[in-house]
Amino acid sequence: MRSGAWIGLALGAAALILGAGLAANYVADRQRLAAHARAMTGGDPEAGRAALARRPCGGCHTIPGVAGATGAVAASLDGFASRVYIDGRLQNTPDNLVAWIVDPHAIDPPNAMPATGVSRREARDMAAYLYTLTP
Repeated sequence: MRSGAWIGLALGAAALILGAGLAANYVADRQRLAAHARAMTGGDPEAGRAALARRPCGGCHTIPGVAGATGAVAASLDGFASRVYIDGRLQNTPDNLVAWIVDPHAIDPPNAMPATGVSRREARDMAAYLYTLTP
């Protein structure tokens, strides 16, 4: 085999190893983020993603990772974990987010978000998923 072919094979192998390492780091980072979201909220991020997909949330919000959630009526929830406020007025804490999801009108009566009918358990799961959405 010519030396150029060996160099090509070596570069290809190096790229594969580097790519595998980056993928492993990404997976580990996502697992740490999910564990942190579980600890913060007492919810399950995967159950929350599934709940957001079952509910009509994606009709108004764009929600990354939730199939069909491409709404443009309300704010995109992309990067939600880094936001300071919920709806521009309520401090973004797990307890506040759960309360907001369960009954947004108890917090801000004239807001446009409809009553959700979501239980506190399901709201904790949804909150856990939203806290995995980083910029």
